[in-house]
Formats: sequence, C-alpha cells, structure tokens
Amino acid sequence: MTTGIVATDAVVGESAAREEPDGAPRIATLDILRGIAILGILFMNINSMGGTMAASHGPRPDLIGWTPFDQLFWWLRQVFATGTARALLEMLFGAGMVILTGRLADRIGRWRMIGRYYWRNVVLFGFGMVHVFVLLWPGDVLHTYALAALIVFPLRRLPVWALIVLGLSFATWSAARELPNMRTAVRENVLVASAKVHRAQGIAPTTDEKKAIAGLEMWHGFVAKTVRDSATELRARSQGFDAWRGAMIGEYVRRASRPMTVVNVLWEAASVMLIGAALFRLGILQGLRSAAFYRRMAIGWSAIGLSIRVIAAWRTSRLDDSVTLLWAGDEYGRIAMTLGHVGLVCWLLTTAAGRRLLKPFAAAGRTALTLYITQTLLCLWLLYPPFALGLFATQGWAGLMLTALATDALLLWVANVYLRHYTIAPVEWLWRSLAEGRRLPFRGVAVEARAG
Repeated sequence: MTTGIVATDAVVGESAAREEPDGAPRIATLDILRGIAILGILFMNINSMGGTMAASHGPRPDLIGWTPFDQLFWWLRQVFATGTARALLEMLFGAGMVILTGRLADRIGRWRMIGRYYWRNVVLFGFGMVHVFVLLWPGDVLHTYALAALIVFPLRRLPVWALIVLGLSFATWSAARELPNMRTAVRENVLVASAKVHRAQGIAPTTDEKKAIAGLEMWHGFVAKTVRDSATELRARSQGFDAWRGAMIGEYVRRASRPMTVVNVLWEAASVMLIGAALFRLGILQGLRSAAFYRRMAIGWSAIGLSIRVIAAWRTSRLDDSVTLLWAGDEYGRIAMTLGHVGLVCWLLTTAAGRRLLKPFAAAGRTALTLYITQTLLCLWLLYPPFALGLFATQGWAGLMLTALATDALLLWVANVYLRHYTIAPVEWLWRSLAEGRRLPFRGVAVEARAG
C-alpha cells in the first residue's frame, strides 16, 4: 500500500503523501479521478435540476431545447459523458472498499473492521436520505452507493477474474434482456414502412404489419406520456415551494416504489464497484502501469465505447421511430467509455504537461462529498427553484452545460483554496466524525511517505 502512495504522489509532483484526520492515506491518482468524476456528475444532473426530469430521462431530448447549439452540447454529453462520471465514482467506491477494509483490518482486527465498515455506510445512507428529503434531490447517489457497498462487501476478496465477471453481470443481463426487444422493434419498423407502401398502393396491410402498427402505436403513446409528464412537472415545479417540494419527493417515491427499478439501480452500482475493486488490485486505477499500457487502454476502450454511443445517439437525435440494436449495449458502452477516460487520465499523468493540467483536480477529489452537496445547493436551491433566481426551464442543453461548466470551475477553485488552510472538507468531516465516533480535527499535516 505504501509503495502505491509514493508512486502516485510522485505522479502529481508531490514529495509527501497526505493523510486525512482519521488516518486515511491519500492516493493522488485516485483523488484526481474522483475529482474529475464528482465535477463531471453535475453535467448529468443539471438537466434534471434546470429542466424537467421527465424530459431528461425520456425519449424526447428536444423538450429541453433543440437549437443547433443545444444539439451540439447534447451530442457531446450523450457520447462522451453520459453515465461515465457515475461509473467512475462506482469504480472508485470499489477501490476505496479494498483500501479501507485492508487498512482497518490491520489496525483494529477483522471483525471490528466489518462493523466499522458497515456503520460507515449506514451513516452515508443517512446523508443520502437527507439529500433526498431535506435538500430535495431525488437523483442522490449516496444512499445507493452505501447500500450497494454493503451488498458487494462479502465479495471483495474474490479472485480478480471473478470480480470482473460479476462486475459485467448487469451489463450482460441488460443486453440479454433488451436485445430481443430491440430486434423486435427493428423488425416492426420494417413492417410499418412496408404497410405504408402497401397503403399507398391500395393494398391492405398483412397480419404482421397490423401487429407492427399496433406496437408502434404503443410506443407513440409512451412518447406522448413523456410530453404530458414533462408539462405536469413543469407546472408543479414552477408554482411555489410546496408544489416544488411535492414534485421532487414524489419523483423519488415513484422510483423507489418500483421493485425492478431499485434492483436495477443497486445491481448496476454493485457490479461496477466490483470492477473497480479488480482494477485497483491490478494496479490500474492508482496509476501503477506503464504509459504504453494507459495509451492502449485509452484508445482501445474509447473506440469500443464510441462505436456504440455514436450510432445510439444518432438514432435518438432523429426523434422518430428508428431503432438500433446497439441500444441493448448501453451499459457495455458506458463501462467502455469510462475505462477509456481512466486510461486517458492515467496516460496524461505520465507526462509533465498532464500532471500540471490535472493536479488541481486532486483537491476536488479530496472534497468530493462536500462538492457534491454544494452542487445541489447552488443549482437546485439558488439557480433553478421557484424562488431565488428562478431560472428553471429557461435554458436549453447549451445553457445548462455551460452553467455546469462555470459552476464546476468555481467549485474547483474553491476546493484548491480551501485545502491550503484545512485538511478535510466540512461534509467529509461530519461523515467521518460520525463514522469514527469522535470529533476529527479540521487541520492536519502531511506525513512523510516511506517506501516499503
């Protein structure tokens, strides 16, 4: 463990490894990856904060805005970013599980370690519930990750190959479940096109064509429901605090009351955590491989992810009934793009210019929990509520993405300034103090890094 800390601190040009007030070691490459992920997740959340959640997650992205500028930013987000920040956080959560449980087992023993780790995640789950029901953000991931971590905890010591196989289980199941539906939809599209030709020729549609038309009408009904739900949400979130609060909590309750939705969310997070644990044990996440390895990783996995995502985004952007079989591989595409991002960051960290560019993100990684909550406070409670600045539903994709960029730039600067004076961020301090059962100090000193 010490060797990894020294190596990764050397990557960002620091001579000493830092410790948190609770004794947790810092691995610089993981901090940089975590900082990029926590800032990146705002690009995924801000469209649900500044626009309707129904439009954000439905088949009609044009309901948020569809000018040429909006389409450009939607394309960039959809291809390069969608889901990757969440996947990277899940991988880092898995790596953190390996680090923390190993450190606690050495310090306090195996059985006390288990109790401490479970309590730590129970406290994190509580933070997530506050995020949902007090700060009114139904898209919270803290409670999801806390529950998923408790599920995968007993699996953490499996062989690396087993972790990877289990880590791909959700993606494999998703593809196996969706592929027949996509294949049927493609076939129905062909039959509906054939029926249109037959009608133009005065020929009655065949039985199969009638079934395809009926199936397409069901899809049109779903799209129409998305439009109605978006309009209803728009009214509720614009009418005052009580209606806004009811809409936000109601959205979370609707999601949490669907058993399969809960299973899918937890399974997705847990499986990618296992991939993260495997990548850490292979020395990949902490930057211990060669520059050539990371170059191949960045290029190879990005190529796979792009081949899936570009076609899927193109089909979605047409806003018609067209279907691609590649939608069934969405989760594979998400994991591939995330691995490409990891490879790119670690590759850049092997260069002097890359180290200078990425070093500020380490501060964001060390204050990630505080930044995550601050994103909600700034966007959901200042920019887009029915009070304060009241900018809800006034921006398209371009405006939302540029707002996220400006917000993240501000938070990145604040994180770096803050850590010049303090060792731990406020929300991290509260979480770890509760988990440790004692009041941790805000200030600390760097400890000398020793190899071996």
